[in-house]
Amino acid sequence: MWQILPRALLLALLCTLGLPAQALEKIRVGVQQSGTVQWELQTLVDRGLAEREGIELELVPLATKDATHIALQGGAVDVVVDDWLWVSRARDEGRKYAFVTHSLAAGALYARADSGIGTLADLAGKKLGVAGGPLDKSWLLLRAYARKTLGYDLAERVEPQFGAPPLLNQLALGGELPAALNYWNYGARLEAAGFRPVVSMREVLAGLGAPPQLPVIGWVFAEDWADSHAEALRGFLRASRAAKTLLAGDDGVWQALRPLLKARDEAEFGVLQRAYRAGIPAHVGPQDAEAAAAVYQVLASEGGTALVGKGRALAAGTFWDGYRD
Repeated sequence: MWQILPRALLLALLCTLGLPAQALEKIRVGVQQSGTVQWELQTLVDRGLAEREGIELELVPLATKDATHIALQGGAVDVVVDDWLWVSRARDEGRKYAFVTHSLAAGALYARADSGIGTLADLAGKKLGVAGGPLDKSWLLLRAYARKTLGYDLAERVEPQFGAPPLLNQLALGGELPAALNYWNYGARLEAAGFRPVVSMREVLAGLGAPPQLPVIGWVFAEDWADSHAEALRGFLRASRAAKTLLAGDDGVWQALRPLLKARDEAEFGVLQRAYRAGIPAHVGPQDAEAAAAVYQVLASEGGTALVGKGRALAAGTFWDGYRD
């Protein structure tokens, strides 16, 4: 009887009957300390959503994105957040990781209100802050979009200034950069400070013919670990969806997250909240892999082997087929 019941229902029934519940199964999640994924994970913890699914959640703080890679590959954590392109390249290299969509949130290009930049063409001859380096995916997609809509490579018309997201915001807010292409949460802070969106990555993707619901980042884990912990992983992903549902519709949940958002004022808090909600996927399923496969070709064309490695298409199995909602 017990074996055919979903784990969460079984735990609830055992507690109701006064019987000893099964031990919670631990999942170790590596969390980059500056990342917005903390907002969802904190909600998971505060509301006990993982426990309801029979999961003991252990959050392992990590300093950088490279540190999350090292922790995952070294077995120090079970799950991290990363992008599907990294997973695809890893699979092409024989390292079998898999991905489940976490967020659709994408960045945008913002310009100072007094910069005279209202369109992409107005960037000619000006400095443009770009988060990351020359192989940043948003930069490569923006260049492809400019080639298609303006007829030239943006890299030949602007002065790209590559840097870390916080530094770019600091330079932009200080007047040293008239415009910046930054990750969505940093862009939201620029918008709250009066910067104007010139073009969003959603517009860029649409202009390149990409599907509208493109996954950006997701939960990443080893495929063999997922195979041996499939029900626990599905429980964690259900808890993740439950937290997203709360964040999407309950303003009260956000009050507990204020310290994590580090918003300077109410306006910035509101912009960050709206931007996060806009990135919550309506559903997770096969359509995610289809969208990523379409964009992979653009990225491979723009970034070459330095970006995608030896792959010529999205690696089979990049998106885990063990969960959908």
